Amino acid sequence: MGRLRRSRAHHARRDVHRAARTRVRGRDLDQIQLIDLDPKNRAALEKQAIDYEKPGLGQHYCVECAKYYESDEALKSHWRSKVHKRRCKQLREPAYTIEEAERAAGLGRENKRPTTASTSQEVTMTDDV
Repeated sequence: MGRLRRSRAHHARRDVHRAARTRVRGRDLDQIQLIDLDPKNRAALEKQAIDYEKPGLGQHYCVECAKYYESDEALKSHWRSKVHKRRCKQLREPAYTIEEAERAAGLGRENKRPTTASTSQEVTMTDDV
């Protein structure tokens, strides 16, 4: 005789995975480039006041990755890691602008004809001469 199958074989994993996708959402690259890497803001982030709610009392912060670490050794080993180096490489590329996003969606100016009345008047004036 074979094994009987349970009615809930997936153990409600779908809901757990769905919640995990948004629970630990970090900062996006454009937010880090425009706000955190500014020299004034970077200095303030590296020298934060003691906060008992954050890991390592908020004293060990990686600005490029926007993460707190428990100790200085953990932060230094993070700086040597592949994850940090990959993030730094991504931050060296310039952020997309709104104009670039519109051009990618086909909303740019390069494909449109001029619709002003002045161009139609110039054509009729040259035909008269």
